[in-house]
Amino acid sequence: MTHTLKVDYEDDLLLSLGLSADEFSREARLLLAAKLYELGRLTSGQAARLAGVGRVELLMSLARLGVAACNLRAEDAETEFRFGHGA
Repeated sequence: MTHTLKVDYEDDLLLSLGLSADEFSREARLLLAAKLYELGRLTSGQAARLAGVGRVELLMSLARLGVAACNLRAEDAETEFRFGHGA
């Protein structure tokens, strides 16, 4: 099932951002997906689907948005490190 999120905004917002309505829509989807990924609420694959882009494109866009590509918590990263090194 697909759901739609509606966001109302005025033309002056588009003018101030220098974006078309389509560009703004794509950017807003990407920003929402990136923030949910950053918070650990979505996996990178889920975030990519929400943004309407491929996973690699999403991950490559994160730096531009100030979001770390790795969203592991410290304890999760430690577990991953131990697992990968046979400890």
